[in-house]
Amino acid sequence: METQIEMMDDKVKLTERAAPLIRRLVQEFGATWVTLDDVQTWTTQGGDRVLLLAGDAVRFPEGQDVAAVLPELMRAFPGRFQVGVVPREQEDAVAERYGSQRWPTLLFLRDGSYVTTIAGMQDWDVYLQRVAEALELPVSRAPTIGIPVVSSGATDSSCH
Repeated sequence: METQIEMMDDKVKLTERAAPLIRRLVQEFGATWVTLDDVQTWTTQGGDRVLLLAGDAVRFPEGQDVAAVLPELMRAFPGRFQVGVVPREQEDAVAERYGSQRWPTLLFLRDGSYVTTIAGMQDWDVYLQRVAEALELPVSRAPTIGIPVVSSGATDSSCH
């Protein structure tokens, strides 16, 4: 019971520290704080899930715009997906886990598996189209981040 209370206190602290539009997602629109420790559990609860990786509000101010648009996307696709918000200090680790390299990003997952991402701020029509597509795509393998490995037997000299 004490651990559950501590977890609730941690979630309240996350909400208190969050930027206003991120806080609004949690308080008014039912988004869930999803940390690196519980991302796997959250994503395997079934159905389509969208994680917001907003990025640093100073470096990536459009992350706040995405946070403002997300409730409208929830209304446009009622009941089609659950929303999670990753705490800023854990976004890099979650992004790396799912191969995301841009901020802000909406990371689409289904039944614990990666589907796709929508990176950056988009026009409304583009968002509608891309979210509709994401909800229909099959799960796939998350992209990997890193330096490509070239076989030692490679003979192609067209590398740039």
